[in-house]
Amino acid sequence: MNLIETSRAIKDGHISLGIELGSTQIKSVLITDDFNTIASGYYVWENQYKDGVWTYPLQQVWDGIRESYKQLAADVYSKYHQPLINIGSIGVSAMMHGYLVFSNSGDLLTPFRTWRNNLTEAATDALTDLFDFNIPQRWCIAHLYQAILNKEAHVDSIDFMTTLAGYVHWRLSGEKFLGIGDASGAFPIDEQTGDYDAVFLGMFSQLEQVKTYTWNIRSILPKVLKAGQPAGYLTEEGARLLDEKGTLTAGSVMAPPEGDAGTGMVATNSVRKKTGNISVGTSAFSMVVLDKPLKKVHRDIDIVMTPDGSPVAMVHTNNCSSDINAWADIFKQFAGRLGIELQADKLYEALFLVAAKARPDAGSLVNYSYLSGENITKMPSGRPLFVRTANCEFNLANFILAQLYAAFAPLKIGMDILTNEEQIRTEVLIAQGGLFKTPIIAQQTLANALNTPITVMKTASQGGPWGMAVLAAYVKKNDLRLEDFLDQKVFENPETLTLNPEPMGVAGCKQFIDLYRAGLSIEHHAVDMLTEKQQNPVS
Repeated sequence: MNLIETSRAIKDGHISLGIELGSTQIKSVLITDDFNTIASGYYVWENQYKDGVWTYPLQQVWDGIRESYKQLAADVYSKYHQPLINIGSIGVSAMMHGYLVFSNSGDLLTPFRTWRNNLTEAATDALTDLFDFNIPQRWCIAHLYQAILNKEAHVDSIDFMTTLAGYVHWRLSGEKFLGIGDASGAFPIDEQTGDYDAVFLGMFSQLEQVKTYTWNIRSILPKVLKAGQPAGYLTEEGARLLDEKGTLTAGSVMAPPEGDAGTGMVATNSVRKKTGNISVGTSAFSMVVLDKPLKKVHRDIDIVMTPDGSPVAMVHTNNCSSDINAWADIFKQFAGRLGIELQADKLYEALFLVAAKARPDAGSLVNYSYLSGENITKMPSGRPLFVRTANCEFNLANFILAQLYAAFAPLKIGMDILTNEEQIRTEVLIAQGGLFKTPIIAQQTLANALNTPITVMKTASQGGPWGMAVLAAYVKKNDLRLEDFLDQKVFENPETLTLNPEPMGVAGCKQFIDLYRAGLSIEHHAVDMLTEKQQNPVS
């Protein structure tokens, strides 16, 4: 569309809005009916570690959404000279899982417990054994059952349990829905019914510790919807939550709220069976859409759903780029001391490009990028740790490559289960995330780590918010199956770059992973010996 056509589309409401609450940014993306981004806005935030729990205050959720939307609306007006009055469809996505529970008066009963918390081991062990189905620590049902085992007082007052995306959707629309992908991280889904597994619901309800409560598990869970189904409409109250100026009108059709894994699949056109994608950021996860069940239950592989209800083998790691970001900030501070102000893109480009000169094994340097606990390597808490021997090759190139290897290491360990034990491979994995803003280096490192071709699309850094906007647009025109809609309407001529694994890089990464595994006991010892400090700095 040209400027005049886009301006008319905005005026007529032929636009879709995607809002995603990620771990480090709340981002809004506005697209026209040809799926091109015409405006965006963002708000930077960070989780807080309070009283032993990783959390975000819900007030900041709305501060961030409003600021993100405000930037987007200003972007629209400056480019197209049109106010945002009528948005055809809106969708909300967010970091998956965690624990948000409310009373019947809508009060939050306990601070939001995010996916990052490794607090539910006893519950996950018990529920996995009960269902013969893997229940990860971050899932809503794991948090609920752990609270029951802990005899937490708030449990008796629960009226509603949801995810972060489900919470925001509820406040915007008044409807308690979840998209099937996000719902599969609240409670296991039955592929045949497209709803929570009825057998598992019954088994959970019959647990002795659960039977003492007056609520029923089915009644406190949101209703499950698939992509393309309308999930209510933006209310007047919801419009004011988005737009404090009062310009936006109510009535936008709402898409089912999804998790960031689901929007990542949409953004990479990876919802068809036997396709796969990888999303990297604060956490990382790979998604392979299954065409047959796994042979057995694996504690490091989650079974979730695509936004249209196909089973997916998911390898989720709690840590990825946070330690790289921390080290990059150190280099930025050093440059600042020399009077050099570096923009983020230039800083990462300079650091990543030097990694091309590293030894394939990163010079025997080892790094553990655990800002929080890590389920894949059974690490209960996070202690970022860099280790080297006295005679290793300690230089900048090897150091940066070790950081990249460490970011992908837990993901590789989990993916090895799929490839070696389940013999599941895809011809190519499509990757997205901020690490790929700098071309080639992170992509090639990932290809070497997984020994699989990696494709990055031009929209790789747009990711989830754009994918959610596409799902919002799909609600308005869902005459095709989602996989066909993406192929025929959205990704007609995708711009992509595919890199194949390099034999020397594959061998070098294997050497790094061997050292990484050998040193895990050091990381465990660091967790035991170094006390986690609360984020209450002394002034």
